[in-house]
Amino acid sequence: MRVLFTSHAEKSHFLGMVPLAWALRNAGHEVRVASQPELTDVITGAGLTAVPVGRDHELRRLSKVMKKVEPGAPVFDMAEDRPEVLTWEYLTWGYGGVVPWWWRVVNDPMIGELTEYCRRWKPDLVIWEPLTYAGSIAATASGAAHARFMWGLDLTARMRGHYLRVMEEQPPGDRKDVLAQWLGGWAAKTGTVFCEEMTTGHFTIDYTPTSLRLDLPHTYVPLRYIPYNGTAVVPPWLHTPPTKPRVCLTLGTSATERLDGYSLDVQDIITHLGDLDIEVVATLPEKQQAELSHVPGNVRLVSFVPLHVLAPTCSAMIHHGGGGSFSTSVVNAVPQLILADMFDAPLKGRLLAHQGAGLTLHSSQATGPRVREHLLRLLNEPSFTQAAQKLRQETLTTPGPNQLVPELERLTAQHRGVR
Repeated sequence: MRVLFTSHAEKSHFLGMVPLAWALRNAGHEVRVASQPELTDVITGAGLTAVPVGRDHELRRLSKVMKKVEPGAPVFDMAEDRPEVLTWEYLTWGYGGVVPWWWRVVNDPMIGELTEYCRRWKPDLVIWEPLTYAGSIAATASGAAHARFMWGLDLTARMRGHYLRVMEEQPPGDRKDVLAQWLGGWAAKTGTVFCEEMTTGHFTIDYTPTSLRLDLPHTYVPLRYIPYNGTAVVPPWLHTPPTKPRVCLTLGTSATERLDGYSLDVQDIITHLGDLDIEVVATLPEKQQAELSHVPGNVRLVSFVPLHVLAPTCSAMIHHGGGGSFSTSVVNAVPQLILADMFDAPLKGRLLAHQGAGLTLHSSQATGPRVREHLLRLLNEPSFTQAAQKLRQETLTTPGPNQLVPELERLTAQHRGVR
């Protein structure tokens, strides 16, 4: 069968798809990856066939403009789950205004060309990352089965459920569904109509461990996470095991490549870890390294190191809660300290802490002393490692990419041509 993966140009959202794309190709299926031109080199660097469509989105530039126009504007919390907060006023402001703006900015530039391509190439299955609604529009227009590929907790589907529930409680004249109107508008241009599957896919591929997954009424297809970090080289210092507890400090790439930088004080953190009898490996871009005023002797600065190589050598991971950092830690049974502030990271941190496999701090509270205190707990209390090992064992019972291929073949046959 023909399988098209698609993601808007956001590297961190795409990388998790790569092992499944390899598995489908190795099984004899024709696999291509469609995205905006900016992502082409990342796709081809993964050994996959790229299909550039549309033009690059301008989310970063427009976000900076909005911050200048409305400095300190409130942020809509997609993880919010309290009924007393999820009022119609709050939802129409956020889910009906703030969030759709973001989705339109990243999707609109690619929808037209992606739809045209799907109609010509005729994929059997389209797999789209959960914010790339362009994939569901193109799949619906071409009659393909389609599935979301999650890189984190399914906040989009949960918030969609909250919105529809509260909307039904409103007078008929006040029930405005902005997401359905946007998707329906594009569907009309392609000769189809909006259906709810355009927001969730026919099914959802999810590598979140079942014990951490949100309880939602959708069809989830579990997948074991296989780390992929892009092109990777093992540095010489990783050839031999560490002689003391090794701790990785990584804050992801999006904060410096897409946003305005880190939301916490890296200098304060490494300074307060400097007198501990541990080895700290801090992955910081060269620009951020140059901004440090002092680097303790137990801190190794690197601009990049493949996490799937580094994590197995670590006794603890300190990170921002990104999908790759979180899942790589899970599959390697490494206790985690999540310094969270965006999207699903705070909730992910709380769920992990509830399982006993880590701790979490909001980035606004992640001072050097508090990070040190929490890290010492991870290193000195065996229960964290035991819980992390239990979580790893859970993931090992989940089908890997190769094992999942027959199930995807079955689901594609079931849903292909169904609207």
